[in-house]
Amino acid sequence: MKDILDAILAEGSPAETREKEFARLPVPESYRGVVVRKDEVGLFEGMASRDKDPRRSLHLDEVATPEVGPGEALVAVMASAINYNTVWTSIFEPMSTFGFLERYGKTSPQAKRHDLPYHVVGSDLAGVVLRTGPGVHAWKPGDEVVAHCLSVELERPEGHNDTMLDPEQRIWGFETNFGGLAQLALVKANQLMPKPDHLSWEEAASPGLVNSTAYRQLVSRNGAAMKQGDIVLIWGASGGLGSYATQMALRGGAIPVCVVSSPQKADICRSMGAELVIDRNVEGYQFWKDEHNQDPKEWQRLGKRIRQLTGGEDPDIVFEHPGRETFGASVYVARRGGQIVTCASTSGFMHSYDNRYLWMNLKRIIGSHFANYREAWEANRLIARGLIHPTLSRVYPLDETGQAAHDVHRNVHQGKVGVLCLAPTEGLGVRDQALRDRHLAAINRFRGI
Repeated sequence: MKDILDAILAEGSPAETREKEFARLPVPESYRGVVVRKDEVGLFEGMASRDKDPRRSLHLDEVATPEVGPGEALVAVMASAINYNTVWTSIFEPMSTFGFLERYGKTSPQAKRHDLPYHVVGSDLAGVVLRTGPGVHAWKPGDEVVAHCLSVELERPEGHNDTMLDPEQRIWGFETNFGGLAQLALVKANQLMPKPDHLSWEEAASPGLVNSTAYRQLVSRNGAAMKQGDIVLIWGASGGLGSYATQMALRGGAIPVCVVSSPQKADICRSMGAELVIDRNVEGYQFWKDEHNQDPKEWQRLGKRIRQLTGGEDPDIVFEHPGRETFGASVYVARRGGQIVTCASTSGFMHSYDNRYLWMNLKRIIGSHFANYREAWEANRLIARGLIHPTLSRVYPLDETGQAAHDVHRNVHQGKVGVLCLAPTEGLGVRDQALRDRHLAAINRFRGI
């Protein structure tokens, strides 16, 4: 592994020479990866979700390097990041991910490699291609890349208009093995995208999943198809997903109404350029009277507050991802004919709302899940051109991934939490210093918060 890291850190060679240099590097028989173990699935049995601690279930183990199959690439991972799917994996909710690996393993001999008694997790990476399998022509050893997390087979017709509709689409590092929180990772070649030259490894690794998810959910025709002038209510507007939605709304000429939970988070949104901010804790919104009953008067109070900020207009789009806690309010406050576009459900998957406000006002609920390759590519292009910026706040070493996941689980983080994998320190990997200098304040906006 030291030879691989030395080659990555060496001064840049011409592309042709670099390809030969990396192709000659021996691939280690094993590597260090963050895993959950199948024999620990019952570790948190009987505990409330909040009390389940990822630090107990995420382990840094030495694991065997998988064989690179057709259409695949093996990547040396310099940095990765924490997403909520890693939290779900670590606490075995809503189910153990070993069920995903078992079902995937039954689909083909190649997929059988993923069905193991351990699961290497992680759905983001920035790194360097080490090997490519048969049939890969667009990428070669030595290429600096980031990876999006859609793993798709594309052997069925349903996925050929939109790969997210393929019945064999999975989220890499969550529903597949050999994820990005490791020294090496196995991906399909059509997950790869160019690493933005002006970003460090950890900065480049942090947008992938959430940036692409926000792009499809908000901008794409497969989501809300946001247009100039749209009023967009964004829950958790300073968080991992909402911070990208806020930037996209501002860049796209929309009017974000940012919902946050503290004055500090409100300041973050204003620093991104948002003018309309609601601090739900300061204003005391309680959408649930008790465990079983919501409070429509609180929906009404939120709707009135939004109209005060917007000059009397209701949201054209509600960017929904908390789920159970907020969904009833989201359906209520959307304008007549408006859209509630939803993913994730981090506060609970079982949503309830008053359907009268949906059907009688001709509103629409749109389900959105990650992004197809084109959407992920376009989202990454915005990052690479300095139009959208990483929201990285803190970085941990690989052996403290459990603590990083604990931060996200307890919501004590802002933006994204990064993890150094092979990279020995932060700040490495910048290739375009001039572009970086132009956007340095925005790149560092979330740092240390």
